[in-house]
Amino acid sequence: MTNALKPKFNLEHFRSISHAISTYDDPKLLLAHITEGIARTFKIKGCCTLVLDEKENQLFVVSSYGISQQYLEKGPIFFDEEDSALAKGEPVFIQDMQADPRVQYPKQAAKENIASMLSIPIKFRHTVTGVVRMYHNEVITVSEQDLESLSVLFEHLGIVIENNGLTNVIDQFKAAMNNLPYRLLD
Repeated sequence: MTNALKPKFNLEHFRSISHAISTYDDPKLLLAHITEGIARTFKIKGCCTLVLDEKENQLFVVSSYGISQQYLEKGPIFFDEEDSALAKGEPVFIQDMQADPRVQYPKQAAKENIASMLSIPIKFRHTVTGVVRMYHNEVITVSEQDLESLSVLFEHLGIVIENNGLTNVIDQFKAAMNNLPYRLLD
């Protein structure tokens, strides 16, 4: 990841994803399109979007592209509080998935033919709420400009994810209120 690399993510890609983030009604479809778009743009093996469940202290896959279901179901992905994109709030690059001690499932990565991974945080304000992971069967090369562009877009994505969570809470509250006996509403 050096400045000498030519950016693969141009203004057209940025506009397209930015527009999608601000206009999609269905967050799941939005995430599916983003993960596929990233994998295709960077010509990598696959991409996943994971969201942090603070109660469980683990990440859950909410969208993926190019990664087998078997790999996605390899086991729980626990939040590493010391050395991860979640903890640092900045991109983290793992060059060798089989040798890096931060990797929780190196054997499954080898079986999936994943050699390297780049994790970029999804932020809402100053809080990291998830990550987008880019996987490849060789070392991933991403320019500094691409990293900055993706980081900005994933901050916007964080707003969508938080708003969707808030909308779900409000809908659940309304449903609960509608189920209360009338005598309690007076």
